[in-house]
Amino acid sequence: MNDILPIVLSILAALVVIGGLIPVLLKTRRNITRYPGTRDANDPEIRSGGSTAVADRDGTIERKAPEGVDLEGLDTTVPDTAAGLETIPVETPLPVAGRLTRLRERLVRSNNIMGKGLLALLSSDRIDESVWDEVEETLLLADLGTEPTMQLVDALRERVKVLGTRTPEHVKAMLREELIKLVDPTMDRSLNVQRHADKPAVMMVVGVNGVGKTTTVGKLARVLVAEDKDVLLGAADTFRAAAAEQLATWGQRVGVPTVKSDIDGADPASVAYEAVKAGIEQEVDVVMIDTAGRLQNKVGLMDELGKVKRVVEKLAEVDEVLLVLDATTGQNGLNQARVFSEVVNITGIVLTKLDGTAKGGIVVAIQKTLGVPVKLIGLGEGADDLAPFDTEGFVDALLN
Repeated sequence: MNDILPIVLSILAALVVIGGLIPVLLKTRRNITRYPGTRDANDPEIRSGGSTAVADRDGTIERKAPEGVDLEGLDTTVPDTAAGLETIPVETPLPVAGRLTRLRERLVRSNNIMGKGLLALLSSDRIDESVWDEVEETLLLADLGTEPTMQLVDALRERVKVLGTRTPEHVKAMLREELIKLVDPTMDRSLNVQRHADKPAVMMVVGVNGVGKTTTVGKLARVLVAEDKDVLLGAADTFRAAAAEQLATWGQRVGVPTVKSDIDGADPASVAYEAVKAGIEQEVDVVMIDTAGRLQNKVGLMDELGKVKRVVEKLAEVDEVLLVLDATTGQNGLNQARVFSEVVNITGIVLTKLDGTAKGGIVVAIQKTLGVPVKLIGLGEGADDLAPFDTEGFVDALLN
């Protein structure tokens, strides 16, 4: 009996230890939720509750974050019916070619004072200094900017002097040539969205409050899906209420997953980091990161935007930084553009609301100020009302 007692006590002690470990093991378990839609057979899984990771054969995962980045509270899943949410039907975006035609038609119908005003002035029977003053005033009112205005007026003066005759057809052809030169067709307006050998292309979208960044990210996702790109969205606008859900809804409409946080005011750099990490593991083509709107004169917020970019670059190079500008803000948009370009090295401009009271000259003014091309324009509220900027198409729309 005395020989059995130590054995029994040892067994009881082992059971006590195992019982204490069970709650810990249960606490660290993570549920697995897959992306909606068909994925490649070798794609890893997305884990809810905080991390994106590749599961080892024994089911263990390792999460690492760069110093200063808090990954707590992240949700890298896309809401689905299992979560009790309404299913959104997957749509087929319109092809890009068809968009350009539609957008040109809308621009022709818009409040275009620049092209029509110039044509009327330059077709006058007699062009004297007062007419040239009106031409200059028309260009300045169209937000063209002082330097581009003087450049265009000088070129037009010389052409009119040499031309002699000024029939409407000749004036229109002359004006078209000079405007195309000013808008600069030599600028590279292509989006840097080609996947690298082992990593996706990474795009950040920035801008002030109210210009339509989140909507632009959603619309651009549709453009990329229409071009057969595999896209993942990162909802790093963690300050505006419902911004993450808005972006996730845009993604669901075209079958694109979204990485987001369930915590209000979460660290945006952590969301961006996890989005890129998920993009690498899921072997997607493009990761698009939506950032919080911020005033260009708030130093702390601008510094935070720089931090998001630095954290992302610990995993992958940021290939494209698009600045979204409201075309109706005119010269104020130029001030925004200057400050943002100092913080995150803008590579392209997206001009929204170009079909209303906006003036076409803002395209030239921004490009001259930053040396950065306008790559996309928005001319409406529709889901497919965003298209690549086309120099000749834009000028033709101004003059019709």
